[in-house]
Amino acid sequence: MTTDSDRIDVSRPHSARVWDHWLGGKNNYEVDRALGDQIAGTFPHVVAMVRADRTFMRRAVSFLAGQGVRQYLDIGSGLPTSPNTHQVAQAAEPASRVVYVDNDPVVLAHARALLDSSPEGSCSYLDADLREPDRVLAGAGLDPDRPVAVTLMSLLHFVPELDEAVAIVRRLLEGFPPGSYLALTHATDELGGPKVKTAFEMWNENAAQPARPRGRDEVARVFDGLELLEPGVVSPPAWRPDGRDDEPAEVPLWAGVARKP
Repeated sequence: MTTDSDRIDVSRPHSARVWDHWLGGKNNYEVDRALGDQIAGTFPHVVAMVRADRTFMRRAVSFLAGQGVRQYLDIGSGLPTSPNTHQVAQAAEPASRVVYVDNDPVVLAHARALLDSSPEGSCSYLDADLREPDRVLAGAGLDPDRPVAVTLMSLLHFVPELDEAVAIVRRLLEGFPPGSYLALTHATDELGGPKVKTAFEMWNENAAQPARPRGRDEVARVFDGLELLEPGVVSPPAWRPDGRDDEPAEVPLWAGVARKP
């Protein structure tokens, strides 16, 4: 019988574990820390980037809760880092239901141990891959007749072909009714200068999951057919800042939130 520990590959850096290292976590291995430190040495603002990604998640989920969303599908959730999606959603509405989706055994092991829900709501974890949207929809167990917020934080850049990324998002949203939302961040090398391009080269030479940074126009294609909310596709610090965080003006990510009409 194959266990989660049998599936852990420590021979190459993994995105969730490197991300955890940049956020100051301890759920990572030497191979992850080595690449994370190498990239941070070339592009020191990478830590600000990952923090801005988390801050955007918090603002987006808070906004969605204010719109009455009570179901969340967080795909590519990564290692638990407070505040997590369910903590933000359930702080606004304790009865919120949150399903996390990931296929990294390290993430799954820590999620099972650390994630807990409010008594009124629910918080569960699904072992599945973004590239299997039908399996995600079937396994999530969310009410298909009520709006759902699908969140894809720093995930779609691991899908090499833009057409495939667009098709995956469309299939996911087909499973939910009008009034559902999509919130995402996506890596780009249009921001941050030449050091960002060098950092992506380092990543793609070493990591288990190569990343495909994309331009703003490409990321905007993911929102085709949806009602893109103001201020549109922007760097995360520019998406409805609330003054609670000390952030740089921009980081090499694009972010946006859209509603299914």
